[in-house]
Amino acid sequence: MAKTAEILEISATITERGQTTVPSAIRRMLALSKRDQVVFRGLADGTVVIEKKQARASEDDPVIGKFLEFLTRDMKNHSARIRPVPKALVSRGKALVKGVQVDLDAPLPDDDE
Repeated sequence: MAKTAEILEISATITERGQTTVPSAIRRMLALSKRDQVVFRGLADGTVVIEKKQARASEDDPVIGKFLEFLTRDMKNHSARIRPVPKALVSRGKALVKGVQVDLDAPLPDDDE
């Protein structure tokens, strides 16, 4: 017999600016992190579905997409080879960027600038 999917129902308030917070249980369910994007799909019956927006590296850049597919396959097939990054390398990387300020919301400059 097929198992019936549970429905999680959580109320949220819409602010005066039309905003709301995605409840933590939903964020966990969708594996959402800071800066992730979501997609809302409105159905004809008035139902709205929210999903985590999936990056489509393979459509945007076929080389990156193929490389990521290779990494996924390799990690799945050879998981015993995966090793943590050495602490010395992490420390070296931190030293290289110490004091560097990055605005993740700033637009990227054009390539010709």
